[in-house]
Amino acid sequence: MDADAAMCVMLTCLGLLFGSFANVVIWRVPRGESIVSPGSHCPSCQAPIHWYDNVPVLSWLLLRGRCRACGSTIPVRYPLVEAASAGVFILAAVRFGATAQAVFAALVFWLLLVLSAIDLDHYRLPNPLVLALGVIAAVAVVVTQATGMPLAPLTAEEGSWLARAPAFAALIGLAVGGGVPAALAGIYRLVRGKQGLGMGDIKLLGVLGLVLGPHVVMTLLFGSVIGMCVALTAARSTRLADRRIPFGPSLSAGAVITAVAGPAIWEWYLRIAGLV
Repeated sequence: MDADAAMCVMLTCLGLLFGSFANVVIWRVPRGESIVSPGSHCPSCQAPIHWYDNVPVLSWLLLRGRCRACGSTIPVRYPLVEAASAGVFILAAVRFGATAQAVFAALVFWLLLVLSAIDLDHYRLPNPLVLALGVIAAVAVVVTQATGMPLAPLTAEEGSWLARAPAFAALIGLAVGGGVPAALAGIYRLVRGKQGLGMGDIKLLGVLGLVLGPHVVMTLLFGSVIGMCVALTAARSTRLADRRIPFGPSLSAGAVITAVAGPAIWEWYLRIAGLV
């Protein structure tokens, strides 16, 4: 097994384990509960969940989506989050290979998954999780600047100015990611008299600027397109027509697309536009 294949296998296993932990974070953080204590338990009957009932995806299938102790339904979201966590870890390994950058990307993608799930449930992006993403990104930028190890921005191509000046690129990303949406939100509020973009989304975009550098603009573009498609689809559904559509998941999806394919998409656009 070569290094890239081994990295994929390792990150798949880690992704499943992190997916189980993600469900704990998604449930407890919005409720102000500790993510450490008590241990995993059924939210309906409070019975502790034994390790053999806590194997990602597999346990849910074997238990047919029900608690062993009380028989209450375990939402399908749990195995979906675990599978999605493994998926984003694999995506990071495929895109960045057997590198430390793949580990950094996997952590970023995982936190975006957690934030998206919470935003879907509670229509907010908890500050502690956004701050955690910012701290991880800032550390990655400092390590890259100090050692030359390519970590952040994730969109820095070898030999590009982003790779040569990662701290500068990250600061530009932070200013653009947080500043431009904040300005647009302020203008919208003045013109329409109501809030257009939530502060949680603005903070997330600012932090994503550290992760993606100036390419964070593409995240806002992709996120807006995805959000518009979701809103149009929801408008056609009688069940979802009156439901608020959070923007965090769309921004997170846009960030992952930018991290994985942003530079290639940008180069393709410049080529077809005849600018290169």
